[in-house]
Amino acid sequence: MTSGARSRFSGPSDLHLHSNHSDGTESPTEVVRQAHAHGIRTFALTDHDRTTGWDEAAAAAAELKMTFLPGMELSARHQWRSVHVLGYLFDPTDTALMAETERIRSDRIGRAERIVRNIGRDYDLRWDDVLAHTTADATIGRPHIADALITRGFARDRTDAFAGILHPGSGYYEPHYAPDPHTAVRLITQAGGVAVIAHPVTSGRDRMLPIGILERLIAEGLGGFEIEHRENTETGKRQLREIAARHDLVVTGSSDYHGMAGKPNRPGENTTSDEMVARIIDRATGTPPRYA
Repeated sequence: MTSGARSRFSGPSDLHLHSNHSDGTESPTEVVRQAHAHGIRTFALTDHDRTTGWDEAAAAAAELKMTFLPGMELSARHQWRSVHVLGYLFDPTDTALMAETERIRSDRIGRAERIVRNIGRDYDLRWDDVLAHTTADATIGRPHIADALITRGFARDRTDAFAGILHPGSGYYEPHYAPDPHTAVRLITQAGGVAVIAHPVTSGRDRMLPIGILERLIAEGLGGFEIEHRENTETGKRQLREIAARHDLVVTGSSDYHGMAGKPNRPGENTTSDEMVARIIDRATGTPPRYA
């Protein structure tokens, strides 16, 4: 790690934020302003499976004299587990990575339509209700369906929607295409980025990947784990800290902010150390950070 990278940015750093280009409720500009208002000075915009918010986020960051690490949260799946891989500072023109994100987004739309049809058998919900809660560039997903359910009076908030009608056991759930995590890590690293598994030790259905899979991912280029996250279990965090220390991996902490009207997560509730941000910057070769 060089001291040069660290000297060019300042913390606190939050490396997991979403805008309305995926399933957040605010524009990239609004997300950056909220992050700044919560004390964040270095951040990453990590919309699901797309990079379309980067330019707007970079402009807002420059205005507020913040450092921006372009990123993305790439959808993956291992058996029944949904695995999200954060990619930082990769080349946004990489052909293989962009082709995979296009495939994921296309199937997400079909999956969302199938879920709405299923729900529509029992509730007065239509596809147009969901579209009313999306932007032209958004990756349509279950959070947008949740917003439509709230508007129609079928859920109090997103948390209620996901605990009820949108729960995988509700009978309305439909799967969507996602690559395996090995492919996700490979695509990010081959595009010059740093791959970090997001909220890797939650409870329930998407609990921690088997140790053998994690060890293989590390051998294949996985850069680290997002350990400080409100959904991670304490037991799981202890396990991952041991693995990260043994392999000298990056460990991050982030909010997973989705907007003031989205999830209850708030910018800066978990942060990443300056040392770890510098290690990400030093390792990446795909695209540079946008410094203030």
